[in-house]
Formats: sequence, structure tokens, C-alpha cells
Amino acid sequence: MADTDIVLISPIDGRELVRRPIMSETAIDAAVKAAREAQVAWRNVPIQERAAKVSAFLDALLAMNQEVVPEIAQMMGRPVRYGGEFRGVEERARYMIGIAEKSLQNIPADDEKPGFRRMIKREPVGLVLVIAPWNYPYLTAINTIVPALMAGNAVLLKHASQTLLAGERFQMAMDRAGMPKGLFQNMHLSHDQTSRILGAGLVDHCNFTGSVGGGRAIERAAAGSFTSLGLELGGKDPAYVREDANIDHAIENLVDGAFFNSGQCCCGIERIYVHEKHYDRFVEGAADLVNQYVLGNPLEEMTTLGPMAHKRFADLVRQQNAEAVAKGAKAHIDAKNFAADVGNTAYLAPQVLTNVDHSMSVMREESFGPTVGIMKVKGDEEAIRLMNDSPYGLSAAIWTSDIDAAEAIGEKLETGTVFMNRCDYLDPALAWTGVKDTGRGASLSRLAYESLTRPKSYHLRQI
Repeated sequence: MADTDIVLISPIDGRELVRRPIMSETAIDAAVKAAREAQVAWRNVPIQERAAKVSAFLDALLAMNQEVVPEIAQMMGRPVRYGGEFRGVEERARYMIGIAEKSLQNIPADDEKPGFRRMIKREPVGLVLVIAPWNYPYLTAINTIVPALMAGNAVLLKHASQTLLAGERFQMAMDRAGMPKGLFQNMHLSHDQTSRILGAGLVDHCNFTGSVGGGRAIERAAAGSFTSLGLELGGKDPAYVREDANIDHAIENLVDGAFFNSGQCCCGIERIYVHEKHYDRFVEGAADLVNQYVLGNPLEEMTTLGPMAHKRFADLVRQQNAEAVAKGAKAHIDAKNFAADVGNTAYLAPQVLTNVDHSMSVMREESFGPTVGIMKVKGDEEAIRLMNDSPYGLSAAIWTSDIDAAEAIGEKLETGTVFMNRCDYLDPALAWTGVKDTGRGASLSRLAYESLTRPKSYHLRQI
């Protein structure tokens, strides 16, 4: 394999699915130049016309759904029975298109002064680099691509090597929509090339979704370039089932929130704290549901749990589970009931662990796989302490019948989003953000437009 190629290995069978050569340095510089030139004209296009173009891109992308669904399965293992990501893609994109004009309108000064015109305008930052992850290759990328274009920016997309075909789908849809040449460009880049782009200040803003280590590498690469950054990094999202929870609803939703997409969700549930009143029933119900999963080839309709995106990801979760059991945890799922898990592939049986504590990596470090630890708690105070005992803070979910209690608990949680009676969902009207090692910045909502524009003040005096 040439070191100038990006190779996509399918987790289904470990075979090469596709390879692409990385771009030459000359091609990168030409792409940046073309994007800059296209952005100069695009920023002056009225928002209504931008909306029409971006909507045409979205329509072209949605039309590819039948091809995209099996392609996602082949690239990263999600079962075809769940369809693609395009319902969420459409919801987010249409919302961000719809609020663009209001979000980008001029901000008048708070007080009037005779003889002066004073306002703040929102100027596009210029050129935006989107570095997208493999776990939700369309949903994650759309969060920044659409508002960036609507705000008058040009966009360069570097997709994860595990899902590089998704980047090419974005490009095809842009081309079919007649987007101005150079305004959006999908790029096949190595890590070193990405670092050079950031370090040289070739872009004005970078949005990265990925690991904490990846985020630190992005910050190091951009140091001194004054490139602004949006970083959505790791997570160890907790859930709390209160004494007044609807327990059947909690079991069903939390099992899905922990194991959908083989647990490879940015805001997937990775640890659950259950009030002692419901603990035994919750554990029994969760184990029963998990045992009903069918682990297998994601291209087969009967499969409900596909392989993880790569064997090394599955190996990490295996290690976490083994460490927990060695320290006294109880494993409720017998891997022998999942024949596809032979112990040395990307196929991994789901697991439910009890008798866990925060000395175990499965309760502290990101798993990003089909395993969850469950702990018994006496009440809100203990649950809040344990939920906050993490270096991460993306989302937290509370199961309760008391909406005021959920809000009050949420105010004490160190997290970016507080859910009640649901989890693993992004509302495009709300900011998607995190605290601590989960990152910085915000996507979605009107706040997304603030990171993709810069304020420009006008102080105009009449004489």
C-alpha cells in the first residue's frame, strides 16, 4: 500500500472497500485559492438566493438515500434496517436554512443617538475547514456545512478515512445543485497535510469532531495562526433514573441510547445511575432487551447490531469489559449467545455491567462501543456527584416525571445539554456544545452563526 493513499477497510469482512490518493500540495493550494475566489462573490449573494442553492444541494443529497444506506453499512457497520441519516440531516439543514436571515441580520445599537447610524453587521469569517468523523458521517458534517454556506463562507471538507465516500457524496450533491465552482470542495488529506493547512493559516475557522487527542492535535497545529476552532471531542454521557421515573420507558429508551449504532454515538449513554427503588427491575429489563439484539452482517435486514467500525475499537471495549470484571464487576450478557463475536474481529457482543465503580475505565474513559455500566444510587445528590465525576461533559439525561426537578438537577450538572426522558438526539433549535474535555464552541441553533461570522461595527456620523 502506498503511503500516498487513503484506504477504507470495511468492518464487515476486513477487506479493502476503496482507496483514494491524497492530494498533492499544489492541488491543495489551488483548492484554497479557488475557494477564496468563490467566497468573494458568494458573500454578496442575497441570503434568499443562498438558501435556494443550499436547499438544492440538500435535495440532491437526499435523493441519494437508497445508495447511501448500504454504503454506510459497508464503511462503518451500521445495519441497513435503520436506514440512512437523512431524516436528521434534513431536519437540521432545513432549520438552519430557515433561521439564517434572522440570525444574520444587523444588530442595532441599544440606544439611539441623533445624527448617528450605529449597528453591528455579521461578516462571514471566510474559509471554513470541516473535519468530519466516521460515526455519523452525514449528520455531523451537515451541522457546520449548511450554516457556513448560509453565512457566506466557502467550505473545505476533510472526511474521516473510514467514511471517505460520504465526502464524495457531499461533493456530488453540491455539483448537481450547481453550487459555484470552488465554493465547496471535498479533499482527501493526510493528517500532516491538515496540520499544514491549519498552521499556515490557510483557513479562517476549523470545526473538528473527533477524539480528545485529535482535538489537542488540531489546537497544536493551529497555534499562532489565529484560526478560530470549534471542537466536539469525547464523551462519557450519563443517565439518571429517578425514583419517580416511568421505568419501562427508561429501560427501552436507555438501552437504545446505549447500544444504537453499536454504541458509536457522540451522545450515546455510557453509564447509568438508577435509584435503588428501581435498580433490580431496571437491570433485569435492560439485560433482557440487550439479549434480543442480533449481531451480524449489517447488510442483512435481520441484523440489529453491526460490527464496530474497526477491530481496534472493538478491542478497546473488550479490554474495558475485562478490566471491569477482573475488578469485581458482573457481566450480565453471555457473549456466547452472539456467534458473530469470535473475539478477534470488529464484531463485538453487547454487554451490561453491574457492580461497577469509578475506579474502572469503563465508567471513566470513553468506550464508544456496545457496553454500559449501571450503578445503584440513593437519590439526586449521589447521582449528581457521580454524573459530574468525569473529564467529559457533552450531554446528560434524567428520567423523571418532575420537569422542575429535571431542570434543577440540570443546573448542577457539568454538561452541554440536559435531556429529560430522552437521550441521544440533537435539537437543531438548541446549541450543540460541550464542557471540560468534550471541547468548545457551539454548532446548530442561532449560536452556530456566531462562530461562523465575525462582528463588524458601523459608527456613522452625519454632519
